[in-house]
Amino acid sequence: MVQRSRRAERALAHLPGADPGLAMLALWCDVTDAEDGTPDTITADHRIYVGETFAAHPMHEQIGLIGHHILHVALRHSARAQAMAARCGAAFEPEIYALACDAVANEILVQAGHALPRPAVLLRSLLRDVLLEPQEPEHAILAQWDTDRLYAILAAQDGRGCTRRQKYQQAHGFRPDVEPGAKAANGAMPPDEWRGHLVRAAGAAQGAGRGIGPLLAALAETAQDRTPWEVLLRRLLVRATSPQPGRSWRRPDRAWVAAEADARSRGGPEPVFQPGRSRDRLRPRIVIGMDSSGSVPDSLLARFSAEFSAIARRTGAEVHLMAFDETVYHHMAPMAGASDRLPDDFQVRRGGGTAFIDVVEKAAALRPSALVVLTDLEGPFGPAPHMPVIWAVPDVTSITPPFGEVITLTH
Repeated sequence: MVQRSRRAERALAHLPGADPGLAMLALWCDVTDAEDGTPDTITADHRIYVGETFAAHPMHEQIGLIGHHILHVALRHSARAQAMAARCGAAFEPEIYALACDAVANEILVQAGHALPRPAVLLRSLLRDVLLEPQEPEHAILAQWDTDRLYAILAAQDGRGCTRRQKYQQAHGFRPDVEPGAKAANGAMPPDEWRGHLVRAAGAAQGAGRGIGPLLAALAETAQDRTPWEVLLRRLLVRATSPQPGRSWRRPDRAWVAAEADARSRGGPEPVFQPGRSRDRLRPRIVIGMDSSGSVPDSLLARFSAEFSAIARRTGAEVHLMAFDETVYHHMAPMAGASDRLPDDFQVRRGGGTAFIDVVEKAAALRPSALVVLTDLEGPFGPAPHMPVIWAVPDVTSITPPFGEVITLTH
């Protein structure tokens, strides 16, 4: 791609000596000067628009700043923001997504030894000051956090968490600098090509001993698109609610008819009767178990409810909702997918412990096609039921349930 920026010309010339990995990634970025009067540098898709204030920084900060935007391009932050906006609709918050992108990109640069204009957003300080996460070793942070997961957790915050985030943004001088594909809708590379570029850059920077070279292999995994949880949930439920062929003793199997006719024509013994196959024409039924112990934020519950309503409309399934903590205390049936949100008079009981034994037993009594439990998995499970169970977990967890399939709602 063509690089025409005069403002970043010196920084790009110094980049091969300072960080061979970033220099190689810059070859696939379109670096151009922003319009006069635009102070900040902005990234949109594969294009970096260098602002007027860029050249005012000392050279070591210019290298860090252009590296910041090269990582925005290489990690496909604009395309990811566009995809998240499509998933969340009107609930998407581009400023929070840009905060997550900056935190990840800056953490990579600082771990690689680069300088950034201060104050700067960092993943480790964001986790500590906003999410109140315990501090982990530097090498472990980037392995566990990507932009989508970080955005989902930040966007789900309300009350004190939202206040902490706003104070953090103000204290660190945060201004969004990545746009969801608005300026460069055409020409962006597909994900597979960028993963290839990251792998090639890692090979080129392997022996340099400086810069982001040691981190590039992990970045190739970070840049890989993950299947959204809505798609995973949809696949599992469509599979569970699809009509399953059964046996019908009212009609013979076609193979038996042919074998019986052949036996008669030959005068041999007739084969043993084989029943035919029939499809279950009963309306599919889905049970949603909603853990109200406080681990599921209201914003995530609203998205979850909307996705379920859409599934119910497409599959024609009868949807039952069971709110529970240690026992089921509310059973609303059927929802039938008539609305994209829970009724205004639906009240949940917050606090208390969690147990899955009662909700699994009550759901099994309805003989559903599937039970989906929205929970953090912290509670006794009881015996495995004779029905598909899907555990929808708000965030990554180390708990492995003894039965069912797990989907993580932050991806």
